Amino acid sequence: MNISLRLSFLFLSVFCLTQTVAQTQKVSQSPPAELRGAWIATVANIDFPSQPGLTSAQIKVEFDSILDILKAMNMNAVFVQIRPAGDAFYKSATVPLSKFLVGQQGAMLDDSLFDPLEYMIKSAHDRRMEFHAWLNPYRATFDPDTSALDSLHPLRSLPDRRKAEWFFRYGNKWYFNPASPSVRQYLTNVVKDIVLRYDVDGIHFDDYFYPYKEKNINLDDALNDYDKFASADHNFTDIGDWRRNNINTLIEGVSKTIKKYKPYVKFGIGPFGVWRNKERDPERGSNTRAGVTCYDDLYADVLLWLEKGWIDYVAPQIYWSIGFPAADYEILVDWWSKHLYGKQLYIGHAAYKINNSANDPNWENEEEISNQIAINRANPNVSGSVFFSVKPLLRNPLGVQDTLMSSLWKYPSLVPPMPSLSKATPATATVCRVKGTPSTIQLTWNLCTLLSGDEMPFISPSTVSMGRASGSSIIRATYWDSHLFTPTNGTLKITPPSKENTIPM
Repeated sequence: MNISLRLSFLFLSVFCLTQTVAQTQKVSQSPPAELRGAWIATVANIDFPSQPGLTSAQIKVEFDSILDILKAMNMNAVFVQIRPAGDAFYKSATVPLSKFLVGQQGAMLDDSLFDPLEYMIKSAHDRRMEFHAWLNPYRATFDPDTSALDSLHPLRSLPDRRKAEWFFRYGNKWYFNPASPSVRQYLTNVVKDIVLRYDVDGIHFDDYFYPYKEKNINLDDALNDYDKFASADHNFTDIGDWRRNNINTLIEGVSKTIKKYKPYVKFGIGPFGVWRNKERDPERGSNTRAGVTCYDDLYADVLLWLEKGWIDYVAPQIYWSIGFPAADYEILVDWWSKHLYGKQLYIGHAAYKINNSANDPNWENEEEISNQIAINRANPNVSGSVFFSVKPLLRNPLGVQDTLMSSLWKYPSLVPPMPSLSKATPATATVCRVKGTPSTIQLTWNLCTLLSGDEMPFISPSTVSMGRASGSSIIRATYWDSHLFTPTNGTLKITPPSKENTIPM
């Protein structure tokens, strides 16, 4: 080999090595703001708790253990399923405790004062992690046996005539009927109750709207909604458009309710990864051949929700590998990034498929997740990642957990800010109770002009102490909610967060 050829070969080798190192460094760099999260599934005890019927102490230990590991991985958000099937992982006067929590739906916890949701939120916040309350809105049961439901569950408590309006059975599950205005109001009230009573950072719906079609079971027969479609007051000529509008109405109502009471709380969706195939929609569909789509099968028009501003972020479940023929990860990330209407995009990754996919050998590649995150970071419209779900991620298949901790997420990162939420007009709070001594006054407040006493007696255990300091009056506000109330013209208004502040008078 002559000297010229050797030099050329050496140059090419150095160039390739340099490019590889540069790419590796680029991937391993931690952006200053990047959402890093995981879905914690409670349905069928997929992730948590390990089994139903644990004691309150055991529940705390298990949840804290999960969060400790996620925090060590430099995650900054968790999406915890608190409503898996018409039930609750929180104390409620209207929704029964989940059988996946207590064993028998509606049974009591061993500690009557323990509220799992309150504890989980505090645990996340103590670790500087966002807590998104994940709800499955329409799934009413996880099996067909309604006799095991608690008396609080509307499938048990409603008269038969109302049950026929509210519910339908499809396969081995019961579902809330999206066409029922009463159902929409009920589900909106469920969200409202959570938002008002808990310091959640977000409300999160997953991909279940109208149910996924099951083999050899006709969904139209189960819905039996053609008469309702024909008689309802609307201008739709296609039943698919009408069904989509039923879901749209719920999403809009939930969004407005959240923003009315706590405009800083985020509302997001984790939809199926394909909105619509290009074959069905040449102008807006993705270059995919998915057998199911949000728009045509689940009747979920996610793009409309983004366009209307009803949701603050979208986290599509792009559970396919790079290069997968029917639904290529890279194609879908690019597609979603171009249809955001100014909202944030987090990508859902399939941790459960790593080294565990019978029909896609790409998941046997230990670099698959690294390559996916590299694609995310190369796209300026992608704001982070969410993994489904915790348990397979923590099993560390192909060393993915090690890679995240040692390279991809080696350094902490902030949750990306949402400037649109900071522009929301703060709600006005009014002092409702005053007590104290001549030297100390304690004020307790709630959103009196917005809520009745039955809906929300007090927003949080908040107190304000008044005194004198260096000849100037001060108010020191200490509270457990995420916003500071300062005095203006005899009322209290919400201003940017600060856990404790001294305000000169």
